[in-house]
Amino acid sequence: MKRLRFGTLDRYLLMQVLPPFLVSLSAVLAALLLERLLVLFDDLAAEGSSLATFLGLLTDLLPHYLGLALPAALCVSVFLITRRMSDNNEIDALMASGVSLLRIARPFMAMGLLLGAGSVLLYGYIQPFARYDFREGFYFAAHSGWAPHLQAGMFAATSNDAMLTADGVSHNGTVLHHVFIREREHNGTVRLVTAQRGLLTIAPSQKKTRLDLWDGIILTDPKKPGGRITQTHFTHSMRVIDQSHQDNDFRVRGADARELTLFELYEFLDHPERAHAGGVPNQNITRPNLHAELDFRLARALAIPFIPALAVALAIGAKRQRPIIGLIALALILVGFDHTLQFGQGIVATRKMRGWFAIGLPLLIFCVVCLASILRRSRGSWRRRKLIRPAHWKRAA
Repeated sequence: MKRLRFGTLDRYLLMQVLPPFLVSLSAVLAALLLERLLVLFDDLAAEGSSLATFLGLLTDLLPHYLGLALPAALCVSVFLITRRMSDNNEIDALMASGVSLLRIARPFMAMGLLLGAGSVLLYGYIQPFARYDFREGFYFAAHSGWAPHLQAGMFAATSNDAMLTADGVSHNGTVLHHVFIREREHNGTVRLVTAQRGLLTIAPSQKKTRLDLWDGIILTDPKKPGGRITQTHFTHSMRVIDQSHQDNDFRVRGADARELTLFELYEFLDHPERAHAGGVPNQNITRPNLHAELDFRLARALAIPFIPALAVALAIGAKRQRPIIGLIALALILVGFDHTLQFGQGIVATRKMRGWFAIGLPLLIFCVVCLASILRRSRGSWRRRKLIRPAHWKRAA
């Protein structure tokens, strides 16, 4: 049990790796979000959605990209710290005193173990709900009523019985000039509204559009025998354009296997009839899809604790060797492994191969390569440790 306790060396290494890990995590997360952020902003701007809707959808995207950024940030931070300690001869001093490279990598692997356990929660529970919330939010952003922008001379149907147009527009179609509105009520009454200027804004409910009019006239024709046309002048008038009655409810969560939690994946695998009960849209999900999604999530989480071992092994090199070579090799291995898992997931989903071979075998090979690389590097320090056993080494460890 004493060997499992964190000593001075462990605390020192963890304090060294935490700052670059946080910086790397922020940088990688920002880089992954940047492209999707611009596309999302253009789509929502075209639909006339508010900034609050944009921020809500961006928040729903964070868990997905956080799952990609965590392994990358852990890999980069461990590699940079180990390389810096190697260049400053700290690694040589520790190994000369009998501390193996595997012992140096132990706190990094413990950190990877904690991140792997957190990734099970992230991949298994947070991401499915966040993915569904993003799809639901984007659906309502694109179908939640009438977009608050116009073009000059364009006739916009604000409802089944109302039409709006303006001779001039500005400020991206939200400020109107010489506005004309025609409305028809259920009893046949026709109302014509003209105004010198108007302003379109999103109502606080986020599902309605508010139209403010200034300096206008309202003509009301009851369209009844003996009815009289009335005329009303106004300085300011406010209208709410509501199309919520045309909105359809979004589908139930679970139409895609990626929207199911780990418990739900296990449940539907053990009881397939529950995935087809009650008209739930899970009827489009097959058993191979469930197997592929479950194996893929577990494989990604189980691989994280082994990444620090590979990073430490590749960071230790000749003094004159450029560190970028090891970093490139590390990136190629991780990217290749991730794409192999995705390829295996697709094969399992199409029933062409079993999960233990298409996903489990690449995971096993990756873990063995990580451990073999750190053990090979540690072999020299073990030999020195047999010859050098200073009394203070046990206290330092």
